[in-house]
Amino acid sequence: MIDKSDNEVISIFKETNALLTGHFILRSGLRSGHFFQCAQVCQYMDKVTRLAELLINKLKTFKPNTVVSPAMGGLVLGQEVARQLNCRFIFLEKVDDKLALRRNFVLSESDKVLLVEDVVTKGGRVAEALAILRSTQCSILAVTSLVDRSTETLNFKVPYKPLLKLNFPTYLPHEIPQELSTLKPTKPGS
Repeated sequence: MIDKSDNEVISIFKETNALLTGHFILRSGLRSGHFFQCAQVCQYMDKVTRLAELLINKLKTFKPNTVVSPAMGGLVLGQEVARQLNCRFIFLEKVDDKLALRRNFVLSESDKVLLVEDVVTKGGRVAEALAILRSTQCSILAVTSLVDRSTETLNFKVPYKPLLKLNFPTYLPHEIPQELSTLKPTKPGS
């Protein structure tokens, strides 16, 4: 069910051309007629500020002192969430297309971590980030994202609280519907 804040989020995505339609190849390899290009929203700090406010309102029961985001998608949002919560912010970056904790970032048992991502479709990047976090001594409080576009129940073994849940269908490359097969597929990047 879409509520007032959901409508505001969708409006922000449309205003900033972050909600695209066409034929897209997702990072997971699946195809979709819709794509969330959150980088478009991140050009406008007033929009990022508002989205972070709305997201934090859904996370009131969690009291993190550290926010972690995977590069690239979660960086701007994660940093703004950390700023508003007055938390430390660190990021995981890609090394040979796998996430890694680098730049001498250290997580200890005193870190209560909120993992912030932009869009979750299958949960692969979140699972990869969580594996890194679990290899440290930190406490993982929750995972959040701007958009949860998954069609299956995700189980990260910690609470998952997305800002917006939308189910746009995804397809295997050999099972795309006729209306997508006539469009040239693009891979906008995640």
